[in-house]
Amino acid sequence: MNAITTPLTVEGQSWNEYTLSNDNGMSVSFLDYGGIITSIITPDKHGNYENVVLGFDNYKDYLNNSNYFGALIGRVSGRIANSTFSLNGKTYELPANEGKHHLHGGPVGLHGVIWQVELIETATSTGAVLYHTSLDGDAGYPGTVKFKVSYTLTNDNEFTIDYEAISDQDTILSLTNHSYFNLTGNLKDTVLNHDLKIDASQYVELDHELIPTGRLVPVADTVFDFTKGRKIADGVGSNDPQNKIAGDGYDHFFIFNHKEDVNVELSEETSGRKLTVKTNQPAMVLYTGNSVDDSCTLKERQSVKHLGVCLETQSTPASLNYPGFPSILLAKHETYRHTTTFKFSTL
Repeated sequence: MNAITTPLTVEGQSWNEYTLSNDNGMSVSFLDYGGIITSIITPDKHGNYENVVLGFDNYKDYLNNSNYFGALIGRVSGRIANSTFSLNGKTYELPANEGKHHLHGGPVGLHGVIWQVELIETATSTGAVLYHTSLDGDAGYPGTVKFKVSYTLTNDNEFTIDYEAISDQDTILSLTNHSYFNLTGNLKDTVLNHDLKIDASQYVELDHELIPTGRLVPVADTVFDFTKGRKIADGVGSNDPQNKIAGDGYDHFFIFNHKEDVNVELSEETSGRKLTVKTNQPAMVLYTGNSVDDSCTLKERQSVKHLGVCLETQSTPASLNYPGFPSILLAKHETYRHTTTFKFSTL
């Protein structure tokens, strides 16, 4: 188990890239800028070690990371309708960065700040703790919030992200990671032939601007039913109006049943790689890279649509407007605490 720090100079800024490696040869690399995960190296069924996430070839491209490759997302992941919300009788206006809506914390969210990093090594794991303080009024949000995010890699090929935060005022908060996974290895193909299983019986309907309508839809008898597993291609090639709204694919919020041992299973037959996700988050946004075009130069190739799939465990800003949704309210001095573990193995 070890951790390596590599200093970088990017457009005049001093960054660091950290690489966590376990005794099996698996590694996770990330930046202090945005907490961005730049690569995850795992073996396939033949023992070949390859990257399984999307990352830029040139680090400076992370400065304009409109696809949020690998980034920590906050203060609120997802879209806040009309860039406004009310809390304790007061209305807050947020900067719009997707049409009239506020997406993923705004133009300068947690994905665009430099985090303080402390490396942690134990007998059974290697990791890092990332710290950042967001001041009252940052991006229009109330409360000074102290963030602590831990990245931990074990010899069981488990990569865990622990999120903690505390605010000095009532506020709203929903953190996630925006890594795009591709288990083919070194982006050999799109994710269309990946098999996906989600322990979720309902998803949230979207309008034409990808804003939740407030309607929870049963997945039964639709291409949104991943309870027994299906190909990602099923939704991409679907004529379901919801798949069409999302740009031929998925960009939808699934409510976990929390009845299975794991919440999500993703696998790819050719490589034999398998990824399982276990979380105490109430739900997940499944995003299949529908808006990714050929404009990004990644480490292994030029980007294309559906080259990666995001498994964004989180709550939802839809709860600001509709009852019955997982809440994103964080009370003054209460601790926000969520954990998501990504376990890599082979079939």
